[in-house]
Amino acid sequence: MLISIVVPAYNEQENVQPFYHAILEVMNDTAYQWEIIYVNDGSHDGTVSVLQRLHEQDDRVKYISLSRNFGSYSAISAGLRYAKGDGVVVISCDLQDPPELIAEFLTRWERGADIVWGVRASRVDPGLKSTYANTFYWLLRRFVWPDFPPGGMDYGLFDRRIIDLYNSLPIRNTIPFLAIYDLGFRQEQIPYHRRERKRGTSKWTFFRRIKAAIDVILDFSYFPIRLVSSFGIVIALLSILYAFVVAMNRVLFGVGGAGWPSTIVVITFLGGIQLIVLGMLGEYIWRVVEQVRERPRFIVMDQVGFETAAVPLIAQESYHPHSHAEKDLRHA
Repeated sequence: MLISIVVPAYNEQENVQPFYHAILEVMNDTAYQWEIIYVNDGSHDGTVSVLQRLHEQDDRVKYISLSRNFGSYSAISAGLRYAKGDGVVVISCDLQDPPELIAEFLTRWERGADIVWGVRASRVDPGLKSTYANTFYWLLRRFVWPDFPPGGMDYGLFDRRIIDLYNSLPIRNTIPFLAIYDLGFRQEQIPYHRRERKRGTSKWTFFRRIKAAIDVILDFSYFPIRLVSSFGIVIALLSILYAFVVAMNRVLFGVGGAGWPSTIVVITFLGGIQLIVLGMLGEYIWRVVEQVRERPRFIVMDQVGFETAAVPLIAQESYHPHSHAEKDLRHA
Protein backbone atom coordinates (compact mmCIF):
# COMPACT_ATOMS: atom_id res chain seq x y z
CA MET A 1 0.00 0.00 0.00
CA LEU A 2 1.00 3.60 -0.54
CA ILE A 3 1.65 6.12 2.24
CA SER A 4 1.48 9.81 1.31
CA ILE A 5 3.34 12.30 3.48
CA VAL A 6 1.99 15.84 3.13
CA VAL A 7 4.39 18.60 4.15
CA PRO A 8 3.51 22.33 3.99
CA ALA A 9 6.57 24.51 3.42
CA TYR A 10 6.88 28.29 3.48
CA ASN A 11 10.42 29.67 3.25
CA GLU A 12 11.87 26.40 4.55
CA GLN A 13 14.91 26.00 2.30
CA GLU A 14 17.05 25.08 5.31
CA ASN A 15 14.69 22.32 6.47
CA VAL A 16 13.46 20.66 3.25
CA GLN A 17 16.47 18.43 2.67
CA PRO A 18 17.11 17.41 6.33
CA PHE A 19 13.42 16.56 6.59
CA TYR A 20 13.64 14.38 3.46
CA HIS A 21 16.58 12.43 4.89
CA ALA A 22 14.72 11.94 8.18
CA ILE A 23 11.70 10.54 6.31
CA LEU A 24 13.98 8.38 4.16
CA GLU A 25 15.46 6.79 7.27
CA VAL A 26 12.02 6.05 8.74
CA MET A 27 10.13 4.87 5.66
CA ASN A 28 12.89 2.65 4.26
CA ASP A 29 12.45 0.48 7.34
CA THR A 30 8.80 -0.16 6.49
CA ALA A 31 7.19 -2.43 3.88
CA TYR A 32 5.15 0.39 2.35
CA GLN A 33 5.51 2.33 -0.83
CA TRP A 34 5.61 6.02 -0.04
CA GLU A 35 5.69 9.52 -1.45
CA ILE A 36 6.42 12.95 -0.02
CA ILE A 37 4.19 15.78 -1.22
CA TYR A 38 5.72 19.13 -0.35
CA VAL A 39 3.35 22.08 -0.67
CA ASN A 40 5.29 25.24 -1.45
CA ASP A 41 3.06 27.91 0.07
CA GLY A 42 4.29 30.92 -1.90
CA SER A 43 7.90 30.77 -0.67
CA HIS A 44 10.23 33.54 -1.82
CA ASP A 45 13.52 31.95 -0.76
CA GLY A 46 15.26 28.92 -2.31
CA THR A 47 12.66 26.35 -1.25
CA VAL A 48 11.57 25.51 -4.81
CA SER A 49 15.15 25.02 -6.00
CA VAL A 50 15.82 22.53 -3.21
CA LEU A 51 12.56 20.71 -3.96
CA GLN A 52 13.46 20.46 -7.64
CA ARG A 53 16.86 18.93 -6.84
CA LEU A 54 15.29 16.41 -4.49
CA HIS A 55 12.72 15.42 -7.12
CA GLU A 56 15.47 14.85 -9.67
CA GLN A 57 17.28 12.60 -7.19
CA ASP A 58 14.17 10.73 -6.00
CA ASP A 59 10.90 10.67 -7.94
CA ARG A 60 9.04 9.84 -4.74
CA VAL A 61 9.54 13.50 -3.86
CA LYS A 62 6.74 15.55 -5.41
CA TYR A 63 5.69 19.11 -4.88
CA ILE A 64 3.06 21.65 -5.77
CA SER A 65 3.51 25.40 -5.68
CA LEU A 66 0.65 27.68 -4.72
CA SER A 67 0.21 30.99 -6.51
CA ARG A 68 0.78 32.93 -3.29
CA ASN A 69 1.00 32.42 0.45
CA PHE A 70 -2.41 31.07 1.49
CA GLY A 71 -1.35 29.93 4.96
CA SER A 72 -0.30 26.53 6.26
CA TYR A 73 -3.85 25.21 6.71
CA SER A 74 -4.76 25.93 3.09
CA ALA A 75 -1.45 24.40 2.05
CA ILE A 76 -2.33 21.25 3.98
CA SER A 77 -5.73 21.14 2.27
CA ALA A 78 -3.97 21.39 -1.09
CA GLY A 79 -1.65 18.54 -0.19
CA LEU A 80 -4.57 16.37 0.92
CA ARG A 81 -6.14 16.91 -2.52
CA TYR A 82 -3.08 15.51 -4.24
CA ALA A 83 -2.37 12.68 -1.79
CA LYS A 84 -3.36 9.31 -3.24
CA GLY A 85 -2.08 7.08 -0.44
CA ASP A 86 -4.09 4.47 1.42
CA GLY A 87 -2.82 6.29 4.50
CA VAL A 88 -1.86 9.97 4.65
CA VAL A 89 0.53 11.53 7.13
CA VAL A 90 0.56 15.30 7.72
CA ILE A 91 3.66 16.72 9.36
CA SER A 92 5.42 20.08 9.44
CA CYS A 93 8.77 20.58 7.73
CA ASP A 94 10.68 22.09 10.67
CA LEU A 95 11.47 18.72 12.34
CA GLN A 96 9.93 19.80 15.63
CA ASP A 97 7.57 16.84 15.29
CA PRO A 98 9.60 13.59 15.27
CA PRO A 99 9.30 11.72 11.92
CA GLU A 100 10.26 8.45 13.66
CA LEU A 101 6.80 8.47 15.26
CA ILE A 102 5.36 7.56 11.84
CA ALA A 103 6.35 3.91 12.41
CA GLU A 104 4.09 3.76 15.47
CA PHE A 105 1.34 5.56 13.51
CA LEU A 106 1.47 2.79 10.91
CA THR A 107 1.27 0.08 13.57
CA ARG A 108 -1.85 1.63 15.12
CA TRP A 109 -3.39 2.12 11.66
CA GLU A 110 -2.73 -1.50 10.74
CA ARG A 111 -4.58 -2.53 13.90
CA GLY A 112 -7.71 -0.71 12.73
CA ALA A 113 -7.45 2.94 13.79
CA ASP A 114 -8.86 5.39 11.23
CA ILE A 115 -7.02 8.37 12.72
CA VAL A 116 -3.78 8.31 14.70
CA TRP A 117 -2.69 11.55 16.36
CA GLY A 118 0.69 12.61 17.62
CA VAL A 119 -0.27 14.50 20.78
CA ARG A 120 2.13 17.00 22.32
CA ALA A 121 2.81 15.93 25.90
CA SER A 122 5.50 18.60 26.30
CA ARG A 123 7.04 21.27 24.11
CA VAL A 124 10.03 23.60 23.84
CA ASP A 125 8.63 27.01 22.92
CA PRO A 126 9.18 30.62 24.00
CA GLY A 127 7.15 31.64 27.05
CA LEU A 128 4.56 33.79 25.27
CA LYS A 129 3.96 31.19 22.55
CA SER A 130 3.56 28.46 25.12
CA THR A 131 1.15 30.60 27.16
CA TYR A 132 -0.95 31.33 24.10
CA ALA A 133 -1.07 27.65 23.11
CA ASN A 134 -2.09 26.52 26.60
CA THR A 135 -4.83 29.17 26.74
CA PHE A 136 -6.12 28.24 23.30
CA TYR A 137 -6.32 24.54 24.07
CA TRP A 138 -7.96 25.28 27.42
CA LEU A 139 -10.69 27.20 25.59
CA LEU A 140 -11.20 24.27 23.22
CA ARG A 141 -11.54 21.88 26.14
CA ARG A 142 -13.84 24.23 28.02
CA PHE A 143 -16.22 25.26 25.25
CA VAL A 144 -15.87 22.83 22.31
CA TRP A 145 -14.43 19.36 23.05
CA PRO A 146 -14.07 18.41 26.74
CA ASP A 147 -11.82 15.45 25.84
CA PHE A 148 -9.49 17.43 23.56
CA PRO A 149 -5.78 16.75 24.32
CA PRO A 150 -4.39 19.49 26.63
CA GLY A 151 -1.25 19.88 24.49
CA GLY A 152 -3.06 19.89 21.16
CA MET A 153 -2.02 18.11 17.97
CA ASP A 154 -1.22 18.99 14.37
CA TYR A 155 0.56 15.80 13.33
CA GLY A 156 -1.03 12.50 12.48
CA LEU A 157 -1.94 9.70 10.08
CA PHE A 158 -5.36 9.45 8.43
CA ASP A 159 -7.02 6.60 6.59
CA ARG A 160 -7.99 7.09 2.94
CA ARG A 161 -11.68 7.35 3.69
CA ILE A 162 -11.02 10.12 6.22
CA ILE A 163 -9.16 12.12 3.59
CA ASP A 164 -11.92 11.53 1.04
CA LEU A 165 -14.48 12.74 3.53
CA TYR A 166 -12.45 15.83 4.49
CA ASN A 167 -11.92 16.71 0.81
CA SER A 168 -15.68 16.56 0.23
CA LEU A 169 -16.49 19.00 3.05
CA PRO A 170 -17.58 22.45 1.75
CA ILE A 171 -15.57 24.38 4.32
CA ARG A 172 -13.38 27.46 3.99
CA ASN A 173 -12.11 29.02 7.22
CA THR A 174 -11.16 26.10 9.39
CA ILE A 175 -8.19 24.14 10.68
CA PRO A 176 -7.93 20.76 8.90
CA PHE A 177 -6.81 18.89 12.03
CA LEU A 178 -9.77 20.09 14.07
CA ALA A 179 -12.23 19.42 11.25
CA ILE A 180 -10.85 15.86 11.05
CA TYR A 181 -10.93 15.47 14.83
CA ASP A 182 -14.58 16.51 14.81
CA LEU A 183 -15.46 13.74 12.33
CA GLY A 184 -15.22 11.04 14.96
CA PHE A 185 -14.33 7.51 13.72
CA ARG A 186 -11.78 5.32 15.52
CA GLN A 187 -9.08 7.65 16.82
CA GLU A 188 -5.95 6.91 18.82
CA GLN A 189 -3.35 9.21 20.37
CA ILE A 190 0.39 8.85 20.86
CA PRO A 191 2.10 11.38 23.17
CA TYR A 192 5.46 12.87 22.20
CA HIS A 193 7.83 15.71 23.04
CA ARG A 194 7.78 18.61 20.58
CA ARG A 195 11.36 19.61 19.85
CA GLU A 196 12.91 23.02 19.51
CA ARG A 197 13.21 24.44 16.01
CA LYS A 198 16.87 24.33 14.95
CA ARG A 199 16.74 25.95 11.51
CA GLY A 200 14.80 28.96 10.26
CA THR A 201 12.09 30.83 12.11
CA SER A 202 8.44 30.15 12.76
CA LYS A 203 6.05 31.78 10.27
CA TRP A 204 3.20 31.84 12.77
CA THR A 205 2.84 35.44 13.89
CA PHE A 206 0.81 36.48 16.92
CA PHE A 207 -2.02 37.83 14.75
CA ARG A 208 -2.18 34.63 12.71
CA ARG A 209 -2.59 32.69 15.92
CA ILE A 210 -5.37 35.02 17.10
CA LYS A 211 -7.17 34.62 13.76
CA ALA A 212 -6.89 30.83 13.99
CA ALA A 213 -8.32 30.88 17.51
CA ILE A 214 -11.29 33.03 16.42
CA ASP A 215 -11.92 30.77 13.41
CA VAL A 216 -11.98 27.65 15.56
CA ILE A 217 -14.23 29.03 18.30
CA LEU A 218 -16.73 30.43 15.78
CA ASP A 219 -16.66 27.36 13.52
CA PHE A 220 -17.03 24.64 16.12
CA SER A 221 -18.94 26.24 19.00
CA TYR A 222 -22.15 28.21 19.48
CA PHE A 223 -20.75 29.57 22.76
CA PRO A 224 -19.90 33.12 21.52
CA ILE A 225 -23.34 33.90 20.13
CA ARG A 226 -25.03 32.16 23.07
CA LEU A 227 -22.91 34.22 25.49
CA VAL A 228 -23.94 37.47 23.80
CA SER A 229 -27.61 36.46 23.89
CA SER A 230 -27.42 35.56 27.57
CA PHE A 231 -25.57 38.75 28.38
CA GLY A 232 -28.21 40.78 26.56
CA ILE A 233 -30.96 39.13 28.59
CA VAL A 234 -29.11 39.85 31.84
CA ILE A 235 -28.56 43.51 30.88
CA ALA A 236 -32.23 43.88 29.95
CA LEU A 237 -33.38 42.41 33.27
CA LEU A 238 -30.99 44.63 35.24
CA SER A 239 -32.20 47.67 33.31
CA ILE A 240 -35.82 46.88 34.13
CA LEU A 241 -34.92 46.36 37.78
CA TYR A 242 -32.97 49.63 37.89
CA ALA A 243 -35.85 51.51 36.25
CA PHE A 244 -38.25 50.10 38.86
CA VAL A 245 -35.94 51.16 41.73
CA VAL A 246 -35.62 54.70 40.30
CA ALA A 247 -39.39 55.01 39.87
CA MET A 248 -40.11 53.80 43.41
CA ASN A 249 -37.53 56.17 44.90
CA ARG A 250 -39.11 59.07 43.01
CA VAL A 251 -42.71 58.20 43.88
CA LEU A 252 -42.30 57.11 47.50
CA PHE A 253 -39.34 59.14 48.73
CA GLY A 254 -39.02 61.98 46.26
CA VAL A 255 -35.45 61.01 45.64
CA GLY A 256 -33.94 61.38 42.19
CA GLY A 257 -33.38 64.02 39.61
CA ALA A 258 -31.09 64.87 36.76
CA GLY A 259 -28.40 62.21 36.61
CA TRP A 260 -26.37 63.02 33.54
CA PRO A 261 -23.18 61.22 34.59
CA SER A 262 -24.99 57.94 35.27
CA THR A 263 -26.99 58.33 32.03
CA ILE A 264 -23.82 58.83 29.98
CA VAL A 265 -22.16 55.82 31.66
CA VAL A 266 -25.14 53.59 30.89
CA ILE A 267 -25.36 54.78 27.28
CA THR A 268 -21.63 54.30 26.74
CA PHE A 269 -21.70 50.85 28.29
CA LEU A 270 -24.64 49.69 26.21
CA GLY A 271 -23.08 51.23 23.09
CA GLY A 272 -19.92 49.21 23.66
CA ILE A 273 -21.96 46.03 24.10
CA GLN A 274 -23.80 46.75 20.85
CA LEU A 275 -20.51 47.20 18.99
CA ILE A 276 -19.25 43.88 20.35
CA VAL A 277 -22.44 42.17 19.25
CA LEU A 278 -22.27 43.75 15.79
CA GLY A 279 -18.65 42.69 15.43
CA MET A 280 -19.49 39.11 16.36
CA LEU A 281 -22.44 39.04 13.98
CA GLY A 282 -20.13 40.45 11.31
CA GLU A 283 -17.74 37.52 11.86
CA TYR A 284 -20.55 35.05 11.30
CA ILE A 285 -21.91 36.92 8.28
CA TRP A 286 -18.44 37.11 6.74
CA ARG A 287 -18.11 33.34 7.06
CA VAL A 288 -21.48 32.83 5.40
CA VAL A 289 -20.44 35.15 2.55
CA GLU A 290 -17.14 33.27 2.11
CA GLN A 291 -19.04 30.00 1.98
CA VAL A 292 -21.51 31.30 -0.60
CA ARG A 293 -18.76 32.75 -2.78
CA GLU A 294 -17.05 29.35 -2.92
CA ARG A 295 -13.67 30.96 -3.35
CA PRO A 296 -10.91 28.32 -3.49
CA ARG A 297 -8.85 27.76 -0.38
CA PHE A 298 -5.76 27.59 -2.58
CA ILE A 299 -4.68 28.08 -6.20
CA VAL A 300 -2.08 25.72 -7.64
CA MET A 301 0.48 27.44 -9.84
CA ASP A 302 2.72 24.46 -10.59
CA GLN A 303 2.89 20.73 -9.87
CA VAL A 304 5.89 18.44 -10.27
CA GLY A 305 5.97 14.64 -10.09
CA PHE A 306 2.26 13.94 -10.56
CA GLU A 307 1.01 11.80 -13.42
CA THR A 308 -2.59 12.98 -13.30
CA ALA A 309 -3.96 16.36 -14.35
CA ALA A 310 -4.50 19.19 -11.89
CA VAL A 311 -6.92 18.42 -9.10
CA PRO A 312 -10.13 20.54 -8.91
CA LEU A 313 -9.77 23.40 -6.46
CA ILE A 314 -13.22 22.84 -4.95
CA ALA A 315 -14.65 19.41 -4.25
CA GLN A 316 -17.74 18.66 -6.30
CA GLU A 317 -18.02 14.91 -5.72
CA SER A 318 -20.12 13.35 -3.00
CA TYR A 319 -18.58 11.11 -0.37
CA HIS A 320 -19.18 7.38 -0.31
CA PRO A 321 -17.32 5.93 2.69
CA HIS A 322 -15.64 2.57 2.37
CA SER A 323 -16.91 -0.10 4.70
CA HIS A 324 -14.79 -1.37 7.59
CA ALA A 325 -14.62 -4.71 5.79
CA GLU A 326 -13.02 -3.06 2.74
CA LYS A 327 -10.47 -1.33 4.94
CA ASP A 328 -9.68 -4.55 6.80
CA LEU A 329 -9.23 -6.29 3.44
CA ARG A 330 -6.75 -3.61 2.32
CA HIS A 331 -4.79 -4.00 5.56
CA ALA A 332 -4.80 -7.78 5.13
